[in-house]
Amino acid sequence: MSGHSKWATIKHKKAATDAKRGKVFTRLIREIQVAAREGGADQDANPRLRTAVNAAKAQSMPSENIKRAILRGSGQLEGETYSEITFEGYAPAGVAVLVETVTDNRNRTVAELRHIFAKNGGNLGENGCVSWIFHKQSLIVIPKDSASEDDVMDIVLMAGADDLRDDGEHWAIYSPPEVHEEVVRALQGAGIEPLTAEVSRIPENTVRVEGKQAGSVIRMIGKLEDQDDVQNVFANFDIDDKELEALSA
Repeated sequence: MSGHSKWATIKHKKAATDAKRGKVFTRLIREIQVAAREGGADQDANPRLRTAVNAAKAQSMPSENIKRAILRGSGQLEGETYSEITFEGYAPAGVAVLVETVTDNRNRTVAELRHIFAKNGGNLGENGCVSWIFHKQSLIVIPKDSASEDDVMDIVLMAGADDLRDDGEHWAIYSPPEVHEEVVRALQGAGIEPLTAEVSRIPENTVRVEGKQAGSVIRMIGKLEDQDDVQNVFANFDIDDKELEALSA
């Protein structure tokens, strides 16, 4: 969607602030635990766990923390049991919102998310009300001055990427989820470090918002992302880049 890679970059900048509060570590640890529980503790045989561990290392998480999270997730150490729950709903202006959570208390999470939606002009919906709009896709954002379009195109297409798009100051690279790691490694092998790299949920269509509506949408998404159990928030808004930067400052 237009602006989606821009929002990913803004979230990346926000993560640096969140890291100071330990919030990023909490989310990464939960993702590692769930990945280990679902696919086992062997990173070579568990791509999701491998991706989560790489993300944790990129945030300079101590290796001991990573190890404990894997052991807890795989049942080799006692600890809290987390479940993945995806919520769906609408922000102001009919913007579709998909919220991925990892929680040890479903009732608490439902109540808090319902409150956030209602207080910010949206509403929490039923399962399936907006999930059909989104599809999983690898999204990697790199600085435009890191390499020419032709060079980046050669690197990522050889690694299995589908598309390279000009996004102002950045190149946005879209790939099937199963080749996400290969594309990241290919870029890093060429000396290009991504600003952000994630398996995201890309919307099939978008809702253009501006002015007060844009502010309401960004405010609600920010509140959702700040909720402790939330791992990821995806929405199909389309906002002018300059307005998005200003609202997210």
